[in-house]
Order: sequence, then C-alpha cells, then structure tokens
Amino acid sequence: MTGRLGPDELRELFLFEKLTDEQLAWLAERGEVAAYEAGTTIYRVGEPATCLYVLLEGTLSMVMRAPLGEIEVNRTDHRGTYAGAFFAYLDLPLARSYSTGLRAVTDCRFWVLGAEDFGRAVREWFPMATHMLEGFAIQGMGSQQTVSTRERLVALGTVTAGLTHELNNPATAAARATHTLAERLRGLWDELAALAGGGLAADRLAALIDLIRQAEGLTDQAPLSPLEASDREDELGGWLEEHGVTGAWDLAPPLVAAGVDTGWLERVAAAVGAGALPHAVGVAAIACEAESLLEEAAEASGRISALIGAAKQYSQMDRGPLQQVDVHDGLESTLTMLKHKLETGIEVVRDYDRSLPELPAYAGELNQVWTNLVDNAAAAMEGMDGRGRLTVRTARDGDRALVEIGDNGPGIPEAAAPHVLEPFYTTKPVGKGTGLGLDICWRIVVQRHHGDLRFTSTPGDTRFQVLLPLTW
Repeated sequence: MTGRLGPDELRELFLFEKLTDEQLAWLAERGEVAAYEAGTTIYRVGEPATCLYVLLEGTLSMVMRAPLGEIEVNRTDHRGTYAGAFFAYLDLPLARSYSTGLRAVTDCRFWVLGAEDFGRAVREWFPMATHMLEGFAIQGMGSQQTVSTRERLVALGTVTAGLTHELNNPATAAARATHTLAERLRGLWDELAALAGGGLAADRLAALIDLIRQAEGLTDQAPLSPLEASDREDELGGWLEEHGVTGAWDLAPPLVAAGVDTGWLERVAAAVGAGALPHAVGVAAIACEAESLLEEAAEASGRISALIGAAKQYSQMDRGPLQQVDVHDGLESTLTMLKHKLETGIEVVRDYDRSLPELPAYAGELNQVWTNLVDNAAAAMEGMDGRGRLTVRTARDGDRALVEIGDNGPGIPEAAAPHVLEPFYTTKPVGKGTGLGLDICWRIVVQRHHGDLRFTSTPGDTRFQVLLPLTW
C-alpha cells in the first residue's frame, strides 16, 4: 500500500460523489492506495473476494473464463472504474469469490477497500437499495436454477425413455418364452400320459430319453440359413406324414431347430415302435422346444441384468460423489442409455485409448455431460436416412484426458457458434430445448472438474472436446 485518499479526493470519484462528508471520512479511514506494475495479475477468477478496487491511474483489464481459455471482457483507463468485491453487501455465494480476473495492463494505482467494510457501508447507508438488489440477485439465480433443473429433468426423461425402451424388448421376450413354455409343458404331460397308457415298456422309454438328450446336444451346431432350415423342415415334415404322425408340420420346426434329421427319426421309430411313434415325436419336439425357450428366457434375463448394470453405472447410485473413474465406463453406459436414439440409422464409431488412467471425477455429473453431448449430436443428425455417424474418441493430451464426441451432421451455423455455450441460447426449435444443456456441461467440466470444454464445427464434422485433468 502507498498511502490514503482524503475525503475530498474520494468525492472526485463518481462512485462516491453523492456521499456525505461523514460517509467519505469513514471510507477514507479504511481505504488505502495500492500500486501495481504493468502485467501484474491482481486477482484471479474464483479467488475469495476480499477487496473492492477503484482505478485511480493506468489501464486495467478484466477477464472471464471461456471455452478456449480466458477472454478479456473490459479494458479501460477510465478513472473511477471499480472491480472486485462489489457484491460484498449480499449474503450470497456469488459475493464470496471474484467473478472476473483483474490485471494491470500498464502501471496502475487503485484505491482499495476491504470487502467487509464495503459491504457494511452499503447495507447501513442504503438499506432499501440493498434489499432490492439482493432480491433481484436471488430471483435471477432462482430463475436460472429452475430452468437448469428442468433441463436436467429433460435429460433424465431422455435416459429413462431409452432405458424403458431397451428393457421392453428383453422383458417381452422373457414373458413370451415363459408363456409358451407353460403351454408346451401342458402338452408334454398329455404326450407322456398317452405313452404310459399305450403300455410303452420301460426300456423303450429309456431309449427315447437317451435319443432326446442326444438331440438336445445338437443345438451347439452351426445355425442353418433360412433356406436350409426350410428345406430341412420340408424333409422332416414329409417323413412324419409318411409315418402317420399327426401335426407333422407343427412338429418339424422345433426338431429342425434342435438339429435332428430323418436318420434320428428312424432311430426313434426303431426304439419305440410304430404305435408309440406319434407321441414319442411329440415328447421329443416339446423337450427340444423347451430347451430353446429356456435359453431364450435366460438370454433375455441376462440382457435385463446388463441394462440394469448400465443404469447403475450411469447413475453412480452406489458410489461416493468424488472418485477415481474410467471415462470409458461412463461413455459406454451413456451410449446404452441412449441406444434408442441411435437406432435410427446412426453408426457409432468408438476410438478409445484404453491406456488412459483413471482420473478424479464426479462420475454421475460427467455422465450428464456425455448425455447432453451425445443427445445433441443425435439431434443434429436427424433426417440423414442412415448416413449419420457418431464418433466417440478418447486420447491423452499431456496431463489431461481428452474425450471427443463428434458427428457428421450439418454443423453449427457460423452466426450461432460464438453463443452455443451461453446460458439460454439454443438452436433447437421452440419446445425442444432451454439453452442450458451446454451451459450445464460447461459448468460441470470447467467449474467442477477444473477442465475445459471446446468445439470445432464445419459442415459434416462437428466435434465437442472435453479435457479433464488426470490429477487435481
């Protein structure tokens, strides 16, 4: 510090020109003059807001964070320009840290007042204005929080719809398989009762069971083409008809699916005799189909379990907020959650660097970033009739991990590009977006993870790049 300003000198500054002599004297006792050499960073964005700075001499520069680094938002040599803790009179989070950075472009002198003194002065001297400004700030933050919450709920709805869609197919398959299996089991009891009523000897029944077990073991063979399966069904159906088996054409498909041929049917006929053949073939067909239905139900159940696992990974519901994560896990779970949006003819290309180490992150929040970026890319490729291509790439960029999500859509219009990361700016039609999706991404990546979010866009090649530090 290099001295103080008297009350009359303070009155020359437009910020204080309407104050009383008593108020100016109070400020003069508490403020001091400070000098900074050209090129000095006086304070940085996000540091605790401890002082109000009023320019006396020189040129200053105020900077803010932006996608490609810090950008200058104001450069001035106007005497009396103020910066720093000018929200100190508000008991709100935004008042506790500097929202901009301040640098001395040339040698500068400032009158500096502690934030606590400045906040006390404004609250005591201008109580009505303080209440109005505080209400305005709270209302503004509340409005943004409401819209931000809606944006998050929309993203959640998108994921929920995708999960529901994906779960529906295996659930339906499992329900269909179990229903069909119940019907076939009822038929099996009828066939077994008929065999028992026909007096089939125990040794012949044992031989039939051995042949059925052999047939079930044939399912591991290479699957038949549709034409080969049709020819085989015609062959088996004809053989069954020739041997007086009713419903031959209903029995042939499950037998063909099990891999049996007419030679196997000949062995069954020899084992049980002509009289028991129709019921023996019925038992065999039901047993083979039951095996297939059980495999179908097991596969569907496995698919459901895998989807639930992906949802669990996506939501991170059983983990602490800050953890060491593999970004590939989050990317894959997000692609699974949004699969329904990518099944409209969009090719997904993965280019992963699996050597990337785990990094510290709020995994659930990062998954929201991936959701917004993938969802935006899918929306950009709507109507491309199967020509869309989503590229998800990871790589190492020095001491940071790079996650790149690209699409071959029409690109971001040149006029829109400077604004796409701004709050409430959207290129989507009315009702399709709030303009906070990318703003949320920006805040999660930059403010929460100390990373960077940037993009490049030309027609046919749009890429959003997320850079995350490997250590904090």
